[in-house]
Amino acid sequence: MEAMMHADIKNLKLLHSGKVRDMYEIDDNHLLIVTTDRLSAFDVILPTPIPGKGVVLNAVSDFWFKKLAHIVPNHAATMTLEEAIPDAEERERVRSHAIIVKRLKPLPIEAIVRGYLIGSGWKEYQKQGSVCGIDLPDGLILADQLPEPIFTPSTKAAVGDHDENIDFESMCAIIGTDLATQVRDVSLQLYREAAAFALEKGIIIADTKFEFGLDHNGTLALIDEVLTPDSSRFWPVSEYQPGISPPSFDKQIVRDWLETLDWDKSAPGPEIPDAIKNKTAEKYLEALNTLTT
Repeated sequence: MEAMMHADIKNLKLLHSGKVRDMYEIDDNHLLIVTTDRLSAFDVILPTPIPGKGVVLNAVSDFWFKKLAHIVPNHAATMTLEEAIPDAEERERVRSHAIIVKRLKPLPIEAIVRGYLIGSGWKEYQKQGSVCGIDLPDGLILADQLPEPIFTPSTKAAVGDHDENIDFESMCAIIGTDLATQVRDVSLQLYREAAAFALEKGIIIADTKFEFGLDHNGTLALIDEVLTPDSSRFWPVSEYQPGISPPSFDKQIVRDWLETLDWDKSAPGPEIPDAIKNKTAEKYLEALNTLTT
């Protein structure tokens, strides 16, 4: 499969090119989001795309949007790709990568839910015994399951910058207490339901990031990607063991390889060798197949 680094749609206006997604304007009410095969690590877009990654991410998000629609509306629109992209060649090239969405006002925070102690949460817990202002029991070890999932929001950084973890009170100051409470409660419900489903399929969702937007009536909706190997840590149940960092169904292979290099984690990033690239592509596909079959 040929990898897609950029959507390169000529007949629509490019509004934004993020770490992975290219966003185009269709009209006043609709956007086209194309999930490319770009890969970012340590907030740097690497020069080597992962073949098929965008198709997998798009399919996983679509699966969860449909499965979790009873909890909160999402941004998926009913407009067809034929209506959005008149040019047949452009349309077919992005078909498996694209989603047409309603144009909503995105909230300036990322809604992160953690069910296990890993990543930046583990680092903070080691120093302070808490994560984003939430006190946790003493004696937890790396990758331990938390007594209950916790909501730990962060600010949304521009491309190339780092997101910053904040506490719930800071989130209330940014978007208001009522909306912050709704986002927290919905995020925890989404995570609990998805984590229970994934566990039956043999996948632990250790943590995940949700993004939300508001329509013109102020109704909350789930946007961007949802519960993908890019926005979540997926661990195989069969290899999970507290005390070690479990293998995952995502770009952890690339992250681990990058950690062996003399690289300062700033752009430009290094080219990914074929062996690492292909193994990463296989892991993304495995996540999709495990969840949806």
